[in-house]
Amino acid sequence: MEPIQSITPVWIILTSTVAALLIAFLGRWPNLRELCIFAAAIIKLGLLLSLTPRVLDGDLYEFKVMELLPNVSLAFRVDALGLLFALVSVSLWIPTTIFSMGLLRPLKSHAQTRFFFCFAIAISSAVGVAFSANLLTLFLFYEALSLSTYPLVTHHQDDDAIKGGRKYLTYLLGMSIGLALPAMIIVYQKTGSLDFTAGGLLDKGTTTTLLTALLVMFLFGFSKAALMPFHAWLPGAMVAPAPVSALLHAVAVVKVGVFSIIRVLTGIFGVDLLSSTTLSTIVCILAGITLIVASLIALTQDNIKSRLAYSTIGQLSYIILGVGLATKSGIAGAALHIPMHAFGKITLFLCAGAIYQACGAKCVSQIHGIGHKFPLTMTAFFIGSLCVIGLPPTGGFVSKWYLLNGSIDSGQYWAFAVFLTSSLLNAAYFLPIVYKAFFATSTDQALLKKAKEPPPLTVLPLFITSAGCLLLFFFSGKLFQLVNTFTEMYAIQ
Repeated sequence: MEPIQSITPVWIILTSTVAALLIAFLGRWPNLRELCIFAAAIIKLGLLLSLTPRVLDGDLYEFKVMELLPNVSLAFRVDALGLLFALVSVSLWIPTTIFSMGLLRPLKSHAQTRFFFCFAIAISSAVGVAFSANLLTLFLFYEALSLSTYPLVTHHQDDDAIKGGRKYLTYLLGMSIGLALPAMIIVYQKTGSLDFTAGGLLDKGTTTTLLTALLVMFLFGFSKAALMPFHAWLPGAMVAPAPVSALLHAVAVVKVGVFSIIRVLTGIFGVDLLSSTTLSTIVCILAGITLIVASLIALTQDNIKSRLAYSTIGQLSYIILGVGLATKSGIAGAALHIPMHAFGKITLFLCAGAIYQACGAKCVSQIHGIGHKFPLTMTAFFIGSLCVIGLPPTGGFVSKWYLLNGSIDSGQYWAFAVFLTSSLLNAAYFLPIVYKAFFATSTDQALLKKAKEPPPLTVLPLFITSAGCLLLFFFSGKLFQLVNTFTEMYAIQ
């Protein structure tokens, strides 16, 4: 079936870029500035939904902008996986913007226009990655995302923010330019192409040594995926405001990292090559180690955002391990975990921000008894925790179900044990927070006395995202159709 030639993917990417320019122009009128954001998000979401019926039928939308290298163009292609990722990114832009308004306006935070400008550029970059037809296009938008989110990480402009931002750029740009770019050049020299294709570009005639080297270079080069030991940028970026942390951990940055790895493993290496060599085992071992170690470190963190940061590192490795299993169920679970974890983790980060805004609490040890003061916020935190742990009735249960099935299908039963162990560790570091908030006696009466439910603009996004955690469980069928369309297109068994 011939792809549908359409400029619509370009317009979808550019919508938030145009919005960013309008945001810069309307900076003196905050209401108009934020109205522009919501209008862009709705238009962007509407255009994405307009592509959904044909993509579910197995069609592709393509558009070639210009040729950059022989046989390599700046080109876009919308398939089921890219559409799924774009839908998640754009839909979560809306509640994050509402929360940002509720957080930044009352505090009269500086540089709010710059904040929303960079946010819009970051969304454009994330969708650009989602729609990239080849590695070079993906790499360009990957780097644009790193640069556009740097001002967000350093928003507070204090010493901690500058230090965290420096580490952020050093890791993300250093690893992508130092490892991913050379790996791309080698692939181009070997194959003459960088297009993502069913079955992959590399063949079994390539030496095992070179394949292994390329695999490691891509896994660590796309360091937004935070595989250990190249993960330190992620906890360091927690100096950013809560909505930025939510953006980094739930949507744009880290998910772009694992999405890029999915594209490389399925479209450059190919699932057959992975499963017929030791490459699959290498991916699974690296992801499995990161998954368990990050979960154990999360258990030791008293700072709420640090605990969430290490949780994110572990959850990203769920996705990488799922793809590494090289089975249909494993890859389906990995793809489904992108939206499931996104809604759960953004809920948790926004809750952490709401708690800090309302009473100044940053640590687990400070929140004893505050559930009675923050019943809505802590209920949302509980739902987000269930989603990340993978318990019904939340969407996280669905993705982890497929991941567990994928580990059995692959015959790698140790991966099954790793998934279960990590889920138990997830429960061990999240559920005590909820218990202490609702049932423990406060040790800081002064903090408890001033605590009260955050303002409506801060609480509303928590309702939206926590409701999403529940709806993804009951209406996961459409998401699975997208994932199934992707696996069938790539002939994944």
